[in-house]
Amino acid sequence: MYKFKKYLRFLLIPILLLTIKVQAQTKYASATVGFYNVENIFDTIESAGLINGHLEFNDPNYHISIPVTDIAKYDTVSFKQQYTYENIKGKMIIRPIILQDEFLPKGKKFWNKERYGQKINNIGKVISELGRDFTGTAPVIVGLSEIENINVIQDIINTSHLKNNNYGIVHFNSFDARGVDVGLIYQKNRFFVTEAKPHPVFIYDADGKRKYTRDILQVTGLLDGEEISFLVNHWPSRSGGEKVSMPGRMEAAKVAKGIIDNLKAKNKNAKVILMGDLNDDPNSPSVKLTFDAAGEANKVKDGGFYNPTLGLFKKGVGTLAYRDSWNLFDQIIATSSLATANKDFSTYKIYKTEIFNKDYLISKEGQYKGYPHRMWSGDTYRADGYSDHFPVYTILLKSIK
Repeated sequence: MYKFKKYLRFLLIPILLLTIKVQAQTKYASATVGFYNVENIFDTIESAGLINGHLEFNDPNYHISIPVTDIAKYDTVSFKQQYTYENIKGKMIIRPIILQDEFLPKGKKFWNKERYGQKINNIGKVISELGRDFTGTAPVIVGLSEIENINVIQDIINTSHLKNNNYGIVHFNSFDARGVDVGLIYQKNRFFVTEAKPHPVFIYDADGKRKYTRDILQVTGLLDGEEISFLVNHWPSRSGGEKVSMPGRMEAAKVAKGIIDNLKAKNKNAKVILMGDLNDDPNSPSVKLTFDAAGEANKVKDGGFYNPTLGLFKKGVGTLAYRDSWNLFDQIIATSSLATANKDFSTYKIYKTEIFNKDYLISKEGQYKGYPHRMWSGDTYRADGYSDHFPVYTILLKSIK
């Protein structure tokens, strides 16, 4: 279980702040916060979820991935109820993973160690470059989606591109039907975790049967001594059509807003950054009606929300494309306490937000020319591919003496 000690422990850790000169006579500490939907990264091991209902749901060992060959080693019970913390309490059960069948050596994608290693390396390269043009270093915080388990994240941060950045991991397996989750990596010498927990999103089909989706991951901690919370999201997809699937995303938005409201009830000036693949655009009902966020810092209401990706969306750019139409599903939304209209960077504030769409991430030919250059087009493998999404990132700044 995550064990969080008093803030004093953090203050005893030496902090090396990256400083940059933005204008004459003023120096700033900077931190890149990014999000990347890495598109279905599964390892090559056929596995299942082992859920230990004797533990608390926010214990990282509550729900772990194990090889299917190890299932017999555990004293589990047959389970045919809906997956809820209440139903599982006091039981140890096995949860099958659906999508992994494609990503096995004998699967239709012939997913082997070489291909897996190539994907991990490619993603590590992209992450290492988020915000680097501005800060000169790798990002401090990155939210991830569509990863199978914590082992995948560990392999990413162990790549040559990232291994020298001392990253830690926060991850909880969810009950998502496809077996993909969200997670967060953070530079341990810059960010100290004080609280981490998953928040389930309950959605149901027309017959009242639960449809399993990703949890919303909440991670609160001290960024260079300043408390900030991060919510990593991957809202329900548009499968079946945008309108038909909208209620699922409205529910996810409601859960996310509730988490923020609870944080603000404890501290009205709480700094919260919501990031993720929302499967909706900044002007979609789930986003617009729930957060009513301003796209410009000088228009953010006190106690309201700032969505810097709204301005990018209005310019016609996006993070993924479908049938020659761009969407900006990957967003960063922040509480008003992170917006500044008067260039007051006395504490961490959002300085700029960008879509990371470098030339090497764009397909140069074929049916998907101009789209994000993904590793898989159907079952066609491309070693130089990355994901069907571009990452997004924001730069936080604060002045230092």
